[in-house]
Parts: sequence; structure tokens; C-alpha cells
Amino acid sequence: MRNSLRLSASLLALSLTFIGVRAVEAAPADVKRVVASPAFKAATATLDKNYDQYVAEGIKLTEIPAPPFKEAVRAREFERMLKEVGLTDVKTDAEGNVHGFRKGTHPDGKFVLVAAHLDTVFPEGTDVKVKKQGTRLNAPGIGDDTFSLAALLGFIRAMDAAGIKTRDDIMFMGNVGEEGEGDLRGVRYMFTKSEYKDKIKSFFSVEAGGVEGITNGAVGSRRYRVTFSGPGGHSYGAFGLVNPMYALGQAAAEFSHTEVPEKPKTTFGIGVIGGGTSVNSIPLSVWMDIDMRSESPAELTKVEERMFKIMKASAETENTARSTKEGKITVDIKKIGDRPAGETSEKSDLVQTAAAAITAGGYKVGYGYSSTDSNIPMSLGIPAITIGKGAPGKGGRAHSLDEWIDVEKGPQIKAMSTSLSIILAVAGME
Repeated sequence: MRNSLRLSASLLALSLTFIGVRAVEAAPADVKRVVASPAFKAATATLDKNYDQYVAEGIKLTEIPAPPFKEAVRAREFERMLKEVGLTDVKTDAEGNVHGFRKGTHPDGKFVLVAAHLDTVFPEGTDVKVKKQGTRLNAPGIGDDTFSLAALLGFIRAMDAAGIKTRDDIMFMGNVGEEGEGDLRGVRYMFTKSEYKDKIKSFFSVEAGGVEGITNGAVGSRRYRVTFSGPGGHSYGAFGLVNPMYALGQAAAEFSHTEVPEKPKTTFGIGVIGGGTSVNSIPLSVWMDIDMRSESPAELTKVEERMFKIMKASAETENTARSTKEGKITVDIKKIGDRPAGETSEKSDLVQTAAAAITAGGYKVGYGYSSTDSNIPMSLGIPAITIGKGAPGKGGRAHSLDEWIDVEKGPQIKAMSTSLSIILAVAGME
């Protein structure tokens, strides 16, 4: 009896292994069927035909400012656009995400989510007017990630014009909070609090960059604002009292000597410093914002623990170095960002499908880690990747005032159709 059970268990394990292999092997076959179909060729022709509209919509959205936490004006325009292209159940949710559905023919209660983020890193008052130099367009946020919103609209129109049907429902979304202190709040809400949180079967974040790259690894990050406070006083009259600026300076210098591994890649940085009262005052308080990142949760925790130790020790060092008769230096360490690490395996059906589509498009596939909206579903074990929608080398200077993309038609149509083929293969084009 035991031998029979062992044999049955072995056969079951072997069967499951073969099922997994077949699933992965099916991915290239699905892509081959999609790209060879007349409907997909018709969709590509529509992308070509509507290309001027794609560029015009990208420019229009770029010139609507969308600073972190202030995406509402752009969101309203994108909601109007989603309704115009015919999605159903279009709405803006409680967090500010805008989304709507393209219905499938055989939905199973779950859906594929395709998203691009509405926000940019740039503060209010930034000049976002698009400047044109031939096919090159310059403007803050134009590539990261505004033209991806226009690409989603282009995908929907192309699918409709070609009469393409998919097995699964597809939700298209413009989400808030991807950049900076937004801390992935839009996608975090979608996967943890929204009415759809248990209904997402796979996720695509469409981002800046070339179509050849697949981001299947999530770089985790933790961000803190560290504030040193003290009694303050006149720079001359109260000279000799503890000074929070000295504590911060010592902490920053000590933290800069932290050793981190090259693999898994781990980084840290101090991005912003502020505080003080005047040049002739001992500050009441000063602060700095710290960013720590790693492909490894364990290595990220090590850097984080060292940071805590250094900040507290620096306050104590200053308290022993100068007078505390008017009060001591205190340190407050407040978390302002926490992006989880994660990964979608290169062997997964989702990644294999994307790789097959990119190869079929004539590109060399690259895999990588980054910090994107895909961090959230990856950390929850939901298949997710971040893909580009642009031609390789046709954009740059992201997060700078001279950010640019090149909208030369031929390379961009090729890249966009490749991205669309990935989505269609995963959603089950019929």
C-alpha cells in the first residue's frame, strides 16, 4: 500500500512538473499565434493610422501638470479619454486612480490589469510646455510616464478597430502615486483596499523606456525623514550649546561610509536637507531625507538598522560634546516610504510570454530589477512585470527638466505593437 502511495505521489509530482513545463512552452506558441493573425496586423495598421492622434494626446496630457498628490486635473482628462474610447465602468476611485474595463468573452471573475501612472516627480509651478525639435519632444514627465497613458488609449482603439476579442476582461488604469513620496499609493490601494483587490490575475505596468526590457524584479526601498532638534539660541550669545546641525552633519558623514554589496545591488543616499532659522542662530531643528534600496530584503534591513544606530549615536555624541543646560538634542526618525521587494520568475508564464513577444518583435530581451508599480503585486505573489512602450534609445533624462522622447513613427509603432502583443497573448486573444 505504501509503495502504491509513493508511486501515486511520484506520478502526481511528475504530472504537475509537465503541466508547468507545458504552461511555459505554451507562451511562445500563444505569441506566435497572436502576431501571425490578421487581426493583430490590422491592429498594428491602426496604430500606424492613428499615430498623430497618439502624439497629440501625449502632448496634451503632458501639458497638464500632475505633481505628486495633485494628479486630479490630469485624472479628470484621462477619465474623459477612457470614456471616449469606449471602456465600460469608467470611474475614479477613492485613491484617485482612473480605470475602466474592456470586457472579455469568457471572464472567470478575475481580470488583467494594464496601468500607467498619472503622476510625475515635478512640483507645482514647473514649466511642462512641450518643446519640439523635429521628432524629438522635450518636457518634464513626458516619458515618465505620460506618453504611456496615451499608449493605453492607442492600444484600446487598435483592438477595437481590428475587432479583437480577448478571453479575459482587461482593466486599463491611470494610477496615482508612483513617484517619490507617493509610495505606490495608487497601486497599493488597488491591490489591498479596493473592491477589485482579489480579482487581479496579472499586472502590467507600462513605463518609460525601451520595449526590449522586462522588469521582473522589484527593488525594495525604505525612506525616512530624520529630524534632529535642540534648544536653539543665538550663534554668539548661546555659543557652546548643543547644535542639531552638528549632529546631523556627523550622522550624514558616518552614514556615507556604510558598506553595501554590489550583488544583490544595494544603495543608499541622502537626497534632501532642510531646517534652521537664520545664519546667526543655532537651529531649533534640522532634517534630512534618506533613501535606501536593495534587491534583497535582508540587505535592505541591514542598511536600515545601521541607519537607526548611526542617527541615535550622533545625537548622543553631540549631547556629550557641548552643553545641554538648555536641553538635549533629540532625534525623530519617521518613515515616509516603504516599497516592498519581490520577483516574478523568469520561468513564469507571464515573463516567458513577454520574452517571446519581444523576440518576435525583433528585439534582444533584457531582464532587470527596478522600483515600479509592479513592486506591490510582486510582493503579494501576483504575476506582474513592468514593460516599456518605446523604441530602444528613443528617450532619456527622466526626472530632469530636459526629459525627452523621440516619436519617430516607424520605431515607435514597432515598439507599441510589440507591447500590445504581450498584453493580448496574456489576456487570451481569440
